[in-house]
Amino acid sequence: MTAAPVRRRPRLRLPLTAAAAVLGLLLSSCSVLAPEKPAATQQTSAGPEIVGDVPAALADFYTQAVTWTACNGGFQCAEVKVPLNYDKPKKDSMALSVIRLPATGKRLGAMLVNPGGPGGSGVNMVKDGGKSYFSAKLRGAYDVVGFDPRGVQRSAPVKCLDNAQMDAARQVDYDLSTDAGFAAGEAETKAQTELCKKNSGPDLPFIDTVSSARDMDILRAVAGDPKLNYMGFSYGTKLGATYAGLFPDRVGKFSLDGALDPALDIDAVSMGQAVGFENALRAWAANCLTGADCPVSGTVDNAMEQIRKLNAVYTATPQQTPSGRVVTGSEFMNAIAFTMYSTDLWEPLSGALAQAFAGDASGMLMLADFSADRDSDGNYNSNTSAAFTAINCLDYPMNWDLTHMREQAALLKKAAPTFGELLAYSGLSCKYWPYPATGTPAPITAPGAGPILVVGTTGDPATPYKWAEAMASQLESGVLVTWEGEGHTAYGRANDCLTNVVDDYFVDGKVPASGTRC
Repeated sequence: MTAAPVRRRPRLRLPLTAAAAVLGLLLSSCSVLAPEKPAATQQTSAGPEIVGDVPAALADFYTQAVTWTACNGGFQCAEVKVPLNYDKPKKDSMALSVIRLPATGKRLGAMLVNPGGPGGSGVNMVKDGGKSYFSAKLRGAYDVVGFDPRGVQRSAPVKCLDNAQMDAARQVDYDLSTDAGFAAGEAETKAQTELCKKNSGPDLPFIDTVSSARDMDILRAVAGDPKLNYMGFSYGTKLGATYAGLFPDRVGKFSLDGALDPALDIDAVSMGQAVGFENALRAWAANCLTGADCPVSGTVDNAMEQIRKLNAVYTATPQQTPSGRVVTGSEFMNAIAFTMYSTDLWEPLSGALAQAFAGDASGMLMLADFSADRDSDGNYNSNTSAAFTAINCLDYPMNWDLTHMREQAALLKKAAPTFGELLAYSGLSCKYWPYPATGTPAPITAPGAGPILVVGTTGDPATPYKWAEAMASQLESGVLVTWEGEGHTAYGRANDCLTNVVDDYFVDGKVPASGTRC
């Protein structure tokens, strides 16, 4: 069987969503915030000893009265106002959706969490998994606080496509390696960008990481803490490191898990992920081949080639499912990539691939739908894809020169024959973005900050381990902690050793030796 030309739907790259994305699948819960009846409320505001030295124009945001309302059985929900534009803070504001799970024991403070993305919902992470994902020791000492960053889910969300438009976009791939295919993909990208601008409104220019990091300092104050305690996963590590760079003297206990190297440009990020997912699939194949019911055979190299050949079939002719929907080549690979985030999903991948080799695409469609946050009723239950693009187009200067993108695509394919093309043509997604990038990749040192844990997983596909090494070395107070395992991020899914290291740091103030391995 010969490989057909690869048709790829224009996209930036796979979201750097943390293990919380998989958590959502495993918990299978809805994302509604349900107030309790009667709705108990609590109002808080920060005094000057908590606020600290802030610009006068921001003082009202730091000292605002926040009303916490009981919700979702044991949680408290609130909205916190932040400036739309920090350069003109008195002009307009936006509301951030926040949820907290109160500490069950002797309270040390609040711990803010972010699951990654960019575009992941911290509200969903805490609401759906706060009582199980974080240890009893940690929950005993801290209020676990999740928030939807600006542009995400409930906080002035970026809006691009509706459900039907999302379905339609996922049913088509373009061969970007050809002039005709690139022109068609570029036209779709331009049309989608225009919808983002039209449907999102005036908030869209301000959905950037630096603004979100500044929002976190307001959240620190309204939580009542002189210093911020924070646990960030995946992209959440970039968000946390950005905060540390802006406010090093306000860093409390920080864990940055599944680190994204802030010094990398978008091409380097794409290359690191492509190789990371390639290596992760090889690890899956090696494990699968030891069992009796593995859908691939022979050596690991044989298995990888069999998967590429099957992907070529889906690329040449998208495969129809009993529902009438089809699975394209890129959706086939998105389904596989999704299962690389956790070894808990390796067995479902084996089952879906067995069906696919037998001519049934329904298992691959189910995994692709989970990856896209689509439920069985056809609803997309998050705006992760839209927020992902909006944030990255502001955070990263993009090179959309066609010659450059095709050269990069060739390098990606050579380095990662299975996943490389899926992560190519990053610049195209931002070519028509209506607002220029405001961020510049650079190392973050955060001089003067207290010890910051940087947690890396040796087999992490989405944030390769070497990125954790890089972040830990850049931060003046970085402390590298390593989990020797597979999948994306560590805390909440690793072993007791890793959990105890992080818990002892947050609760007992015990800073591990840099280089600690679990």
